Amino acid sequence: MKQILFAGVIGLFLTLVGTPLLIKLLARKGYGQYIRDDGPREHASKRGTPTMGGIAFILATVAAYFLAKLVTGYVDPKADAAPTFSGLLVLGLMVGMGLVGFLDDYIKIVKRRSLGLRAKAKMSGQLIVGITFAVLALQFADNRGNTPASTKLSFITDFGWTIGPVLFVIWALFMILAMSNGVNLTDGLDGLATGASVLVFGAYTFIGVWQFQESCANATTLTNPGACYEVRDPLDLAVVASALMGSCLGFLWWNTSPAKIFMGDTGSLALGGVLAGLAICSRTELLVAILGGLFVLITMSVVIQVGSFKLTGKRVFRMAPLQHHFELKGWSEVLVVVRFWIIQGICVIVGLGIFYAGWAADK
Repeated sequence: MKQILFAGVIGLFLTLVGTPLLIKLLARKGYGQYIRDDGPREHASKRGTPTMGGIAFILATVAAYFLAKLVTGYVDPKADAAPTFSGLLVLGLMVGMGLVGFLDDYIKIVKRRSLGLRAKAKMSGQLIVGITFAVLALQFADNRGNTPASTKLSFITDFGWTIGPVLFVIWALFMILAMSNGVNLTDGLDGLATGASVLVFGAYTFIGVWQFQESCANATTLTNPGACYEVRDPLDLAVVASALMGSCLGFLWWNTSPAKIFMGDTGSLALGGVLAGLAICSRTELLVAILGGLFVLITMSVVIQVGSFKLTGKRVFRMAPLQHHFELKGWSEVLVVVRFWIIQGICVIVGLGIFYAGWAADK
């Protein structure tokens, strides 16, 4: 349990101290944000703000994870709380998706090509990272036969029939791409995606701890073994989630309005990817749609807007994604962000309530 606390604190400290150094470096190199001309006029003042800030919390999260192991003395591969395959795979997914986002940001800013990576190249990068994660997540079984991921669909635990490795890879890719695009679309206002992510990672820290305490591996000591969780490394997933929560919280200090730095695609693709990875490895694949409800809501606003325009020639919202619709209605940026954070908080509460209710019902 100490690792969870240390990971969060170390991640928070590293981004609080390290982000301003990154801001100075990016500003010196002139790596500033491109602002759409058709967006809210108030956003014009943000042009030139350093971007690619996702580098800060990606590096901080990885460092916090391993430093927490080092500080608590669990660097020996044979130790019970040593780095696990589940934790390493989720971190690898975050870094891989972040690298794809970094290349996209780099081409936009340094090469002065507003669209960044070509669509095929960007999709290819995401597919390579996603397939690698999905294939490896079905390997490395523990002494109970549990691999980091399962070929069954899951809500609060696995359910239904086995879908097989091929369909699992397709399903995992869908989740990774959907969550990455969801966070990317949400990252349109200062601190919005970062603050929402802090809440979701906090929920996954709790879920990991709860699953560890009620693990089927401890069935002999549980009051009701039928309500246990078959998750390979729940406590280590909680360490990863805590490191992410702390790192994003420290980054939020600099990313909140008026933002001194933006996360860019580097950060948004990484956050979406790691969120999908946590859901897959903790057997909460469908629950993440509730826990990350704000990301789903904003994604659906874009789908509705595009679909309505193509079918009827009319727009449902003044502008998509949804946060810009409310800006154009006269809400201030800070008001939109705070109210959307509240929506995200409600989604987390509902999601955790469902998670606990499922356990209580089995008990």
